[in-house]
Amino acid sequence: MEILTLLKQSLPSLLSGAYVTLQITAISLVIATIIGLSFGMMSISKNKILKIVATIYVDILRGTPLIVQAIFIYFAIPAAFDLKIPVFVAGVLCISLNAGAYMVEIFRAGIMAVDKGQMEAARSLGLPYGKTMKLVILPQAIRNMIPAIINQFIISLKDTSLLSVIGIRELTQSGEIIIATNYRVFETWSFIAIFYFIMIMTLTYAARYVERRLQR
Repeated sequence: MEILTLLKQSLPSLLSGAYVTLQITAISLVIATIIGLSFGMMSISKNKILKIVATIYVDILRGTPLIVQAIFIYFAIPAAFDLKIPVFVAGVLCISLNAGAYMVEIFRAGIMAVDKGQMEAARSLGLPYGKTMKLVILPQAIRNMIPAIINQFIISLKDTSLLSVIGIRELTQSGEIIIATNYRVFETWSFIAIFYFIMIMTLTYAARYVERRLQR
């Protein structure tokens, strides 16, 4: 009974934190998809400069820890340029840029997996490169990329827990605030783990469902 009372007391704060977690993840995934598509196209471009820019972006974001990126965006950049970045914006920016670097590779691999004959056939019919990518290549590539994109959504959701370092009141930070008031460490972290488990498993089963539908 005591644990149910604790859960009842903690539930509003945990639900609020879970909502912020999902909100950051959803917004970030939309931005990351745009980044991934843009830099993914640059990475397969024949223009060497565009390829180099895409490679540098991917290497820097994938080669540094997310927690360092969050601190750099929220503390270092404002200090260097005398700016004030709202904490929520900093969190979205951090997850977006980080996930975007992985989305670049997802888009690049997805596009490269489409048979080269598709491009050659479309070009031989008189379609320009841009329309060929838009109407022929990308629709086929995106079908193959959907499971990987959903998987990146799951990874980004888990990564939001690191944003507590800059003070965003997402699920992990909400749990830490609850612990500071009730000192019930084991029970509170168990609640947090259950919340993450429910969200992540829901997305996991959604990814498996989509993957089965695509295989059919």
